[in-house]
Amino acid sequence: MDIAHLHFLVAQADPVARRTLAELLGHLGAGRVSDAADGIAALQALAPDSPVHIDVAIIALDLPGLDGLDLIGRLADTGTHARLIVTGAQPASLLFSVDTLAHARGIDLLGAIATPVDRARLEALLAHYTPLSPSARMARRPAAPRFTFQQIGIGLQQRQFEPFFQPKIELATGQVKGLEAFARWRHPEHGVLGPASFIDALQQHGRVDFLDWSMIELAVERCRWFQDRGIAVPISLNIAATTLAHPSFVRQMCACLARHQVAPDQVTFEMSESAVLTINPLFIERLIRLRMLGFGLAIDDYGTGHSNLQLLASIPFTELKIDRAFVDGASRRRPIGTVLRSFLSLAHSLDRMSVAVGVETRQDWDFLQDHGCTYAQGYHIADPMEAAAFPAWLADWRQFF
Repeated sequence: MDIAHLHFLVAQADPVARRTLAELLGHLGAGRVSDAADGIAALQALAPDSPVHIDVAIIALDLPGLDGLDLIGRLADTGTHARLIVTGAQPASLLFSVDTLAHARGIDLLGAIATPVDRARLEALLAHYTPLSPSARMARRPAAPRFTFQQIGIGLQQRQFEPFFQPKIELATGQVKGLEAFARWRHPEHGVLGPASFIDALQQHGRVDFLDWSMIELAVERCRWFQDRGIAVPISLNIAATTLAHPSFVRQMCACLARHQVAPDQVTFEMSESAVLTINPLFIERLIRLRMLGFGLAIDDYGTGHSNLQLLASIPFTELKIDRAFVDGASRRRPIGTVLRSFLSLAHSLDRMSVAVGVETRQDWDFLQDHGCTYAQGYHIADPMEAAAFPAWLADWRQFF
């Protein structure tokens, strides 16, 4: 990768280490390298209002003033435009924990390197440099407005909510194999809003089913609309376990499909790992009945709960959706890549489809393809879009593939 256009900051307490890293960056093609001898100077250089725009900062964990952990925390609070690389003399397992901490705080970390810094390892991390990912940019936006349960209810009654769709791509062929529906609120004053603005209030009042049924009806209606235009693409719907557990769920769902003339095999229900992995016989029976009718079932956010593998094998799910925390950056973060490979192997051994969520770079796409993942979703492919925009997007995608 050509790094001549990037501005680097080397934040190291040891002057020899600062000079060595600056020279190494120069050999790799860097044209602009600034330095900082302590955490305070590094924080000032990396602040959003700093007169100097830093693209990549290489920071040591043992910085005086503010050590590397404190610096990461302060940058998470104040924000920064830079991508970070952490260095330290600690074991690889501990450096990986620092990597995990940085990502949990919303810092876009390229990786962590043990000292002394190896040229090949540094070059490999820099090869993954891209501008901030869409998810990282979203994390740094101002907090979304929040609304009361009553305000949300009015919005639902006035049909201001609608499903946006994100394509699911088969990695082996590049073909679009499905669309996941995401709830969006077209608010008359605030524009298009995501779940952060409304899901908490619905959960607190125990009425997520209001939103679920609105999305089910509209998404199935859009599915019919796609089919009428020669686009037979199955849809996936996120629903709460409480919605699915209602005694009339199957009957109401079949009635909805009949209204819109959509077959059950065109609909997959997605539920969180914690909701699906239960020993409640009535709930398991409900899942079996849905599968017998032809509906798909997906375990969403896999890896974020505490799975019982024996129970997992007994659930009649068709797809294992791997949480973005184990996908984004897997190609360059070795421990995350190891965990991801184990999830893909598990899905394969259970004869289930694997779906990687949060694919944001070509490198992660290639990693997933190389390791046998079935499907991919994420900003590298497309943002969630309104139904009317999908046919044109699909035509462009088919030209590309």
